[in-house]
Amino acid sequence: MTGATITSRVLGSVDRGAAPVHAAMAIAGGWSAAASGDRLDCIDPTTEEVVATVPAAGPADVDEAVRAAQEASHSWRALPWRRRAGLLHDLADAIEDVAEPIARLDVLDSGNPITGMRGDVVSAVAELRYYAGLAGQTHGESTPTGAETVSYTRREPYGVVARIVPFNHPFKFATGKSAAALAAGNAVIVKPGEQTSLSAIALAEIAEAVLPPGVLSVLTGTGAVAGQALVCHPGVQRVAFTGSVPTGRRILAAAAQNISHVTLELGGKNPLIVCPDVDPAQAARDAVASMNIARSNGQSCGSTSRVYVHESVRKRFTDALVERLEELRVGDPLDEANDAGPLAFAAHHARVLEHIGRARSDGATLAFGGARPLGLDRGYFVEPTLFTDVTDDMAIARDEVFGPVMALLGWSDLDDVVRRANASDLGLTANVLTRDLAVAHRVANELEAGYVYVNGTGRRPPGSPFGGWKQSGLGKENSHEELLSYTREKTVTLTLPSALPSWARTRPTRGDR
Repeated sequence: MTGATITSRVLGSVDRGAAPVHAAMAIAGGWSAAASGDRLDCIDPTTEEVVATVPAAGPADVDEAVRAAQEASHSWRALPWRRRAGLLHDLADAIEDVAEPIARLDVLDSGNPITGMRGDVVSAVAELRYYAGLAGQTHGESTPTGAETVSYTRREPYGVVARIVPFNHPFKFATGKSAAALAAGNAVIVKPGEQTSLSAIALAEIAEAVLPPGVLSVLTGTGAVAGQALVCHPGVQRVAFTGSVPTGRRILAAAAQNISHVTLELGGKNPLIVCPDVDPAQAARDAVASMNIARSNGQSCGSTSRVYVHESVRKRFTDALVERLEELRVGDPLDEANDAGPLAFAAHHARVLEHIGRARSDGATLAFGGARPLGLDRGYFVEPTLFTDVTDDMAIARDEVFGPVMALLGWSDLDDVVRRANASDLGLTANVLTRDLAVAHRVANELEAGYVYVNGTGRRPPGSPFGGWKQSGLGKENSHEELLSYTREKTVTLTLPSALPSWARTRPTRGDR
C-alpha cells in the first residue's frame, strides 16, 4: 500500500463502488498501520470486490497495544464504578447516533442482511447498558471470624483482556462482548475476524471521543499471527474467544503458557425436537427462525441445524418447511426486501458447498436448495438448504456446517430422541417444540446443552447466562456471571491488635458523659 492514505475513518467512507478505504487500527488511543506494513483486503461478499484494506498486525503491534492497555488499565480501574458506568452509557448513546452507518458497514463487510445488522446494533447497545447497570455489582463477601480478626474478599479486574471475536456478528460481538470486561474495570483489546474488521474499527472511532485513551484498542490481522501473539503475550492474563472448536482448542493451549483465565464460546450442532402435538406450519416457521438465516445467513453457532421431527407429523412438517424456505428471498443484503444474503467469504462458501456435496454422496435427500440461487452469478451465495432422509451417522447430522443448511431426522420414541440429540461432542443449545409442559420440562432437564429453548426461536432475555457444555465452550456470558469472570477474587484477613488502646479502655466518669 505504498503511497496509500491511511485513515481512521470507516463510517461513511466505505461504500460499494467507491475507492477502497485504507483503514488504520486503534492502539493506545491513536491510529496506526502494522509495523510490517502488511495489509488485508476487506471484500464485499455480494460483489466480491475490495471495499477496504486493514492492517495485518504482528507481534510488535500486539506488544505495543498490550503495553498501552496496561498503562490505561490503572486509571480505568481507579475510576469510581459510577463513572465507568456513565461512560459506557455515553458510548451507547454515541453508537445509537450512527446506528444506520454501522449496520450498513457490517452488511458490506459480512454479507449479513441489513435488517439483521440493525438488530445487531440494537443488541450491542443493550449489552453496553446492561453491564453499565451491573458495574457496581463486583463487591466481595465477608467471612464470619472471631473478635480479633476480620476476613473479606475483594473483586479486582485482571488489567488487560484480549477479546477475540468471529466474523458472523462483527459489530455486535466486538461491542457487546467487550462490555462486561470494561464495566469490571479492565482495558480491552479486540481482535475482530480477519474477514470482517471494519465495524470494530468503527467502534474504536466512536469510542475515541468517549473513553480514555488506551482503554479500548482494536488490532486487526489474522488469527494465526495477531491472535496467537495476543493470547501468548505475558501481559494478557484474561482471554475470551468466540469461534470454532479447533481454534478454541489452540487458544486454550496457547493461553496455558501464561496460565491465563480463558472463556470459550464455541460451535454447536444444535438439535431441535418437534413433538407430535405441534402445529406443523408454526413449527416450520420456528425451525427456520431458529436457523438465524435472516440475521446471519445461517452462520450462527446457535442455529438448530439438526431437526428431529415426530413421525406422525413428519410429512406435514416437511411440506411446511419446504414451503417456508421457498418464501425466503436471497439477494443483495442491502435490499430490505431480501431475507438472506451471501456467506461471509470465499473459503467459507466453498466449505459449505463441500458439506452439501458430502450429504448428497452419503445418501441424504436434497429436499430444497443446495446450490447458488438463480440469477446471482457473483457473490458467495448459497440457497437455504434442506436435507431429508438423514441418518445419525451421516456427516450432515454430526458436523457443524455454519451455513443455511438443515438436516431433518425422524423419531417415534421420546427417550430415544433425547439420547440421539445428546449423542454429540457439542452442547451449546437445544430447542423443544411442544404444547405439553410436562414433556417440555422433562426433555429440557435431560438435554445436554448449556441453553435450552422451549417453543422459542433463539431469543435470550438479558441476564440469562449463555454458554456451552462439552466441547461447545467454557464459562458463561450475557449475565452477572460474565461480569464476575472479568475479576479476580482476593481474600484479605486482618488480625486486630489483641488489646484495645488505652483511650478505648478508659471508662468515662459520670461527669464526662
